[in-house]
Amino acid sequence: MDGTQPASRRCPGRTARDLACVDQHAAGWAPGAHGPGAAGDGVKRRSLRLGPGGEFDRLRAIFATLDAAGHDLGDDCALLPVGGRTLAISIDLSLEAVHFRTDWLSFREIGWRATAAALSDLAAEGAEPIGVLVSLGLPGNGRGRGKGRPDPATEIMTGVGAAAQRVGARVLGGDLVRSTRYLVDVCVLGLAARPVRRSGARPGDGVWVTGRLGGAGLALAALRAGRGARGGRGGRLAPALRRRFARPVPRIAAGRWLARRGARAMIDISDGLAGDAGHLAAASGVGIAIELECVPCWPGVTPRAAARSGEEYELLVAMPRSFGTAGARAFRRATGLPLTRIGACTAGRGLGITDGGRLITPPPGFDHFPAR
Repeated sequence: MDGTQPASRRCPGRTARDLACVDQHAAGWAPGAHGPGAAGDGVKRRSLRLGPGGEFDRLRAIFATLDAAGHDLGDDCALLPVGGRTLAISIDLSLEAVHFRTDWLSFREIGWRATAAALSDLAAEGAEPIGVLVSLGLPGNGRGRGKGRPDPATEIMTGVGAAAQRVGARVLGGDLVRSTRYLVDVCVLGLAARPVRRSGARPGDGVWVTGRLGGAGLALAALRAGRGARGGRGGRLAPALRRRFARPVPRIAAGRWLARRGARAMIDISDGLAGDAGHLAAASGVGIAIELECVPCWPGVTPRAAARSGEEYELLVAMPRSFGTAGARAFRRATGLPLTRIGACTAGRGLGITDGGRLITPPPGFDHFPAR
């Protein structure tokens, strides 16, 4: 048993939709004329309800200020109709000392990681990537350069190009500026026949997750403890664990497969399972009940640690009630990844997590502007 089989086999006898949910959502801003839309309902002028947190309080204020100037804000991608298909666009900024450190990652890894993070938003929409644009900020004092060393800009862009090629995309252009520290701002474009929003989940839908969670958090903890830095200082990370952190793989094929099989709502796990499940619940106007013991974990990671681990870039998806273990087996044959049911959507509001049947406080997701 690999620990990642569907939850219906791992957690017999209980259904997550019977669990109580705790409403942890602040009131979200959304134009009153529009409720949450179903996946594939076309592109409407509205903003999605957001989950709790200081970062999302700021976004609510920004959305309200933009008013009519904003268009369909709050999802993983901006969506625009183009000749019978939908153009999906997203942008993601990676900043030195916030998202990466140059003593932890090579410049190629920095470029790959920043690009994969942006491409993961396309995966969450079920989109096929077509191109990326990149803006680089580089210190003007030559930091990172030296005799015989390659230029950081070319190394970062080598990583960008490799990540883009991995999913069949091209580098289409960008910008280069002088900066006080390294930054990589990646805009991605893709096409979707049936985009999957965050807002389409319905009560009774199963909640599933791809892959295994917690590896990125385990690697980050090791790096913060001085293990696994570049050059082998403080010991080495296991190669698979280092790849999980330094070269994450966006789940493009998985997202497209799930979209074709009727996914109702989907989000990539960048802020942690608990945090992103809360965002999905808020956008869809449903409750989400998760059974912690059903969460598929990276080796050596506890379910609680897996639930708060960020930058995993796996997919959390609401599937129709009819989707079950046969569908999960077909998914694994098609993608090579496990797909595990960890809970269900309910008629309530907010996120509820149980551990052995006992309701627990959901671990917080990552927040750039946490309340003090």
